[in-house]
Amino acid sequence: MTTDRLDQPRALRRTLRPHYDPEAFGRLSERIARFLGTARFIVYMTVFVSVWVLWNVFAPPHLKFDPYPFIFLTLMLSLQASYAAPLILLAQNRQDDRDRIQYEQDRETADRNQAEIEYLTREIAGLRLAINDVATRDYLRAEMGRLLDELKDTIAASPGAPQDGRSSRTGHAE
Repeated sequence: MTTDRLDQPRALRRTLRPHYDPEAFGRLSERIARFLGTARFIVYMTVFVSVWVLWNVFAPPHLKFDPYPFIFLTLMLSLQASYAAPLILLAQNRQDDRDRIQYEQDRETADRNQAEIEYLTREIAGLRLAINDVATRDYLRAEMGRLLDELKDTIAASPGAPQDGRSSRTGHAE
């Protein structure tokens, strides 16, 4: 009995199944599906079927390879459709996977943007509150004017103050 050790690579086993790269096959299927969905493909198929039918209708009898009911043409078109359908589905599945990943990335980006917007909104609100607490120039002028008026009233009410409201620093009244 052998123990599978995780610190050592597995021994290579020979298999009869063919190995293929799923990513390369997926890219090839997308290219084929993309081509099948073009007007060029429709034109090519129309020309191919038209030449096939015209050849088998108007060619000399010994050169005709698919007479009137065109059984071989039907078989060829059925074979083409039987391969085209799974290739198109594979390409659609790969596109769905890419869309799902893109959707997740877009959702994460939108969540980050929303968080940043909420943070900036809170910061702006904080700045507005802080600005309301800061004394503005008009507020300071009004307060200084009010204090000047209070000082004038106090000086006018004190005994020995000049009656005309002027200071007596110079010692003389005009």
